Amino acid sequence: MDTGRRLVAGSRNRNEFVVINADDFERPKFAEVSSRQICQICGDDIEVLVEEEFFVACNECAFPVCRTCYEYERREGTQACPQCKTRYKRHKGSPRVEGDEEEDGDDDLEKEFNFGNFDSKETLNDPVTNLERPGGVGQSSLSGLGTFNTIVQTNGTNILLLTDGEEVDGISPDHHALIVPPYLGFGGQIIPSNATQTSASTQHRAINPNKDISVYGYGTVAWKDRIDEWKRKQLNKCQYIQHEGWDGNGFDGYGLENDELPMSDESRQPLSRKLPIASSKINPYRIIILLRLIILGFFFHYRLLNPVLDAYGLWLTSVICEIWFAISWILDQFPKWYPIERETYLDRLSLRYEKEGKPSELADVDIFVSTVDPMKEPPLITANTVLSILAVDYPVAKVSCYVSDDGAAMLTFEALSETSEFAKKWVPFCKKFNIEPRAPEWYFAQKIDYLKDKFHPDFVRERRAIKREYEEFKVRINALVSMAQKVPEEGWTMQDGTPWPGNNVRDHPGMIQVFLGHDGVLDEEGNNLPRLVYVSREKRPGYNHHKKAGAMNALVRVSAVISNAPYILNVDCDHYINNSKALREAMCFLMDPISGKKVCYVQFPQRFDGIDRHDRYSNRNVVFFDINMKGLDGIQGPIYVGTGCVFRRQALYGFDAPEGKKKKKAKHREASTQVHALDIFEEHRGQESESSLLVPREKLEKKFGQSPVFVASTLQENGWTARGVGFASCLSEAMHVISCGYEDKTDWGKEVGWIYGSVTEDILTGFKMHSHGWRSVYCIPKRPAFKGSAPINLSDRLHQVLRWALGSVEIFLSKHCPIWYGYRGGLKWLERFSYINSVVYPWTSIPLVAYCTLPAICLLTGKFIVPEISSYASIVFIALFVSISATSILEMQWGGVSIDDWWRNEQFWVIGGVSSHLVALFQGLLKVLAGIETNFTVTSKGADDGEFSELYLFKWTSLLIPPMTLLFLNIIGVVAGISNAINNGYESWGPLFGKLFFAIWVIMHLYPFLKGIMGKQDRVPTIIIVWSILLSSICSLLWVRVNPFIGKYDGPVLEVCGLDCN
Repeated sequence: MDTGRRLVAGSRNRNEFVVINADDFERPKFAEVSSRQICQICGDDIEVLVEEEFFVACNECAFPVCRTCYEYERREGTQACPQCKTRYKRHKGSPRVEGDEEEDGDDDLEKEFNFGNFDSKETLNDPVTNLERPGGVGQSSLSGLGTFNTIVQTNGTNILLLTDGEEVDGISPDHHALIVPPYLGFGGQIIPSNATQTSASTQHRAINPNKDISVYGYGTVAWKDRIDEWKRKQLNKCQYIQHEGWDGNGFDGYGLENDELPMSDESRQPLSRKLPIASSKINPYRIIILLRLIILGFFFHYRLLNPVLDAYGLWLTSVICEIWFAISWILDQFPKWYPIERETYLDRLSLRYEKEGKPSELADVDIFVSTVDPMKEPPLITANTVLSILAVDYPVAKVSCYVSDDGAAMLTFEALSETSEFAKKWVPFCKKFNIEPRAPEWYFAQKIDYLKDKFHPDFVRERRAIKREYEEFKVRINALVSMAQKVPEEGWTMQDGTPWPGNNVRDHPGMIQVFLGHDGVLDEEGNNLPRLVYVSREKRPGYNHHKKAGAMNALVRVSAVISNAPYILNVDCDHYINNSKALREAMCFLMDPISGKKVCYVQFPQRFDGIDRHDRYSNRNVVFFDINMKGLDGIQGPIYVGTGCVFRRQALYGFDAPEGKKKKKAKHREASTQVHALDIFEEHRGQESESSLLVPREKLEKKFGQSPVFVASTLQENGWTARGVGFASCLSEAMHVISCGYEDKTDWGKEVGWIYGSVTEDILTGFKMHSHGWRSVYCIPKRPAFKGSAPINLSDRLHQVLRWALGSVEIFLSKHCPIWYGYRGGLKWLERFSYINSVVYPWTSIPLVAYCTLPAICLLTGKFIVPEISSYASIVFIALFVSISATSILEMQWGGVSIDDWWRNEQFWVIGGVSSHLVALFQGLLKVLAGIETNFTVTSKGADDGEFSELYLFKWTSLLIPPMTLLFLNIIGVVAGISNAINNGYESWGPLFGKLFFAIWVIMHLYPFLKGIMGKQDRVPTIIIVWSILLSSICSLLWVRVNPFIGKYDGPVLEVCGLDCN
């Protein structure tokens, strides 16, 4: 359309339409320059369209790109603008590419500004003429978009009056409201016209220096009906100045350098974006899922209508098991319907919140580290975790580390004291040379070229020095561990001779010690260090301390009194920060001004060190972290997994998620003739945090406890610390909030903090937040954010899985069960499916054990669960098998999971299901119904005798009995079935194949378990031993069955007659 050399900007998705009229007063004359444009990629001229306008590839930033480069970038490149990274939309005449079908509506940009019956050719052929003639705009072709009857002329440019010629909220009738474009430096704000008396007072900044600057200028919104939506979006983008800055004559202290305005175009861009799975991968996956549902219908139709009468009990058992497996599959499958990935922009985060020469505006973060028993959780591992936290790439003054010692061990206290001293040397070394990871044990253990990308001349010398310092530090820690092996009869004493308060683990006062971050403690370079606080909550007999969940809630209260950061990161003692920018990755989601307000936590995947190459017991759990969690991220967010998670403190306090503004239906829209240009400022001023409303003190104390300082801190959404209160007073209040009776008659553990009622408090806590309407985010940086150690021994691994399954059973039998809890909240249905699956899966152990027993019974008895298979049944069975395989293959494809990881996950699902899940089910029933408590074993965190030495260490536990029984039972069944078939002839081999298939399926899934109980085989591979035992058993039974020493005679048996015939 002809715009008269004026720029018409807008966005269909944003519902915006702005006509920007250039000011002719001091318009530079660049006729020669504007007559041609050069492509910034190939250097060719940009073509001129039929409308005598240059081809514009990106309507967001107008970066000059020719049509050839535009089409090549969409076809072969990233499909995004090189400057603003916005995805290219399809222009008319350009070929479609992958992803165009996912755009809403018409994707031709020539219709970008076509709203309703708006006729651009009739109305905007000459904007100046149309604005000057009576009724030119708004009376005919814009009748459906609002009425603008009053026109004023300022500096030769016609500007629409948003007040319709009437005085509204302090705007005089002769003043017009200007919408200053973002490139003028005011961030797209609404200001009265006399703020800029002449066009010369505004310095234009052209995106393209070769482009005629006359196309930039002032503009007005060209409709009234959509102004409310436009206001809301502008407010969310923080593009407005405070109303107090306007004094009626001009800007009062607000200029181009205003701190509250965005710095540049890049800083106003989103801090992250979603990356949907390519349609070529996800669409076939969804089709296969639907086909699998249909095939399941045919399968059960056949199974139910064709019972096996001579083996009715076996048939009925198998059908019940298969129905349960189908329900479990549905609960697990459909939450993976919308998988997504995410990408963060750390550079934009720095541009927005870390302005050069000014203090950082990044939010404070409190980091929680929890430990219990230093003998099972080695102090050296905890020390490495703390060191990686203290050296994190984040402003020092905004990081506080709290270590919870729930075992009140003096060994942990002394080790933390040594760690604080070594941190004064380690932290400056990490930040000076920018090393990764920043846990010294794992940094020095890397088998890589540590000189890569290092150019500082002092690096080698200082690395050798700090490595020697760390080795001496390890010796001191090992000496403390050795000394702690023998506890004196009178208990431990401190250096001043006073008894250690935690000598009695079950009866001791609370303890708090601030090691770093106070009294001017500096590192060796003279720089400040993050705060490091040791906390051991009070414990007394007769109180339920709620294990880890209670310890985490104590840390929440202590940190609120001392530092009160708005965000909290919790990690286990064996999970160190592997990516020093992990906190910044999380802030890209939590501090996003548009979408961050509803994010309750950012969950990172768990990655592990020290696992054998084959990952025999599926410790990495890749299928869950790379497939299931990505699927949940596309719904309402991933579940909380207990570590590596950054929380919003307000979400932990049990507050509801902020609700988006709902559009109010305007009454008598046609009768209204005014659009109030400054209403948005009054709305912005009137907005207050929900937590700042007046609430009765008794209600707050009932919810949060009897601590005025802590209760006051909960009302501060962006963090707050008591001013004018001495540090000693803060510590005194902190001691009060960790007393064992503080939570009595409060909502702690019920609606506030980590939720009690299960040993797996992580599932309950995340479930409660999602029920309050919050959403979570799954962040997978290229460099893993956190790494930890996992129990690679079979017995330890089974005990770990037992603990998780026991917690799920407790939740299933509690009032917080997702099957019946939280329907009035904001939990989405597919997210609820996932939570139901997370608490139901231990019950699958019963049908799984029964189904794994059926093959052996069928082989020993000669019966089978399926009647004689017809052609129809063969087609159904084959189709079901193919659909299961196709679903798994497509999941591995879009999730990036290898077939080895997928197969190990399938194997351990059976191993854990027939052992840990089964035992956890009975223990959970005893605990809930009979009140019998069950203690779980804390898994070992490391090995000392060589690499993977614990992998081959055999530890007997009762959890080994069920899978061992099933394994030997199926091996015996296979031997007996083959022997019987050989003895009876070829006719018996046909029915045998189906039975053998099920039995071998069980044996293959239990094979890692068999390797575990066999121990380490230095010379002979385990597979050879297994098959040797199997074949020797078959041959032995055949030998006995055939009995070759006795000749067989098919004729009649002759015996000596006893009668004398003579």
